[in-house]
Amino acid sequence: MSDQPIQLPNPPEGEPPLPLTLNIQFTKDLSFEVPGAPEIFATLREQPRVDLALDVQARPIQEGQNVFEIALIIRADAKAADGTQCFIAELTYCGIFTINVPQEHLEPVLLVECPRLLFPFARNILADVTSGGGFPPVMLNPIDFVQLWQNRRGQTSGTA
Repeated sequence: MSDQPIQLPNPPEGEPPLPLTLNIQFTKDLSFEVPGAPEIFATLREQPRVDLALDVQARPIQEGQNVFEIALIIRADAKAADGTQCFIAELTYCGIFTINVPQEHLEPVLLVECPRLLFPFARNILADVTSGGGFPPVMLNPIDFVQLWQNRRGQTSGTA
């Protein structure tokens, strides 16, 4: 990688900047492991139970600018009925966003609107990697990012 700053497109002259622009999206980290392979494929008789964990993280790319990296972090941990580990999938899917909104609207845009745009792509990657790993595809249900954000706000205000 070069040390050159990221060059982002500017709006046409005379037009106000868009409130939210997705500049690029990418898989930052992807891990899939089947600890019990190949035996798990011979002994698994039913669809495994999949426990999911999801987190959203936001960070500015450069201080004082309106460009942010949003990371959607998903972990799927699948076990058979007897507790045998079937697979572990971990995905960090990111987007680089330019955000031009008033400061009071910044947090919900970062933690609700941005992950909402990234989610369908992360969902497809997780489904592809689990089916490619020999298991039924993990199809995530839609996520209520507003509720997730409100829960996070309730946890941080309750501990202050």
